[in-house]
Amino acid sequence: MKLIGMLDSPYVRRVAISARLMGVALEHESVSVFRHMDRFSAINPLIKAPTLICDDGGILMDSTLILDHVEAHADATRRLTPVDGPARQQALYRVGVALVAMEKAVQWYYEIALRPETKRWDDWITRISQQLQRAFELLEVALPAEGWFGGDHMDSADVACAVAWRFTHFVLPGKLDAATFPRIAAHSARAEALPEFLACPLE
Repeated sequence: MKLIGMLDSPYVRRVAISARLMGVALEHESVSVFRHMDRFSAINPLIKAPTLICDDGGILMDSTLILDHVEAHADATRRLTPVDGPARQQALYRVGVALVAMEKAVQWYYEIALRPETKRWDDWITRISQQLQRAFELLEVALPAEGWFGGDHMDSADVACAVAWRFTHFVLPGKLDAATFPRIAAHSARAEALPEFLACPLE
């Protein structure tokens, strides 16, 4: 299977790291949805990252759907999402919160980096910045003082949370005070030191 997209996308990076943690080999091809539009369009006419080219040549998109497929190829002992029960519901909820953080960080970044200043809407920026702040507040409260969401090992929520935090501080430096989120900051530092994260740096 081949993963298409740049690691500066939190969604692409989430898939790349998760696959490594689960021991599922993905070939990675760095193709930008901005700089390589024609090349990306030839792979996926919707030009959406991440895109996964499956073994049979079919394509999947959206990080959550891709990871559902990848988990099906992983050994049961290495899968990141609990199979059922309260643990699964909690993991899915926390992944959802982290995905909101990613989405709002992307939207905020696009507003200040891509949209002309005269076209910006301050009320919209205020709204998405508050949603971003609230998402991390929910994750901060939910994180255990020690260890991972998954207990003694990372789960899908741990990956999503760490990736969202690193991306936010990468594209929006100084916009969030790390001191306000000590558990997430420590969680992110532990995660980013792991070989699976180091192998997938922001580009």
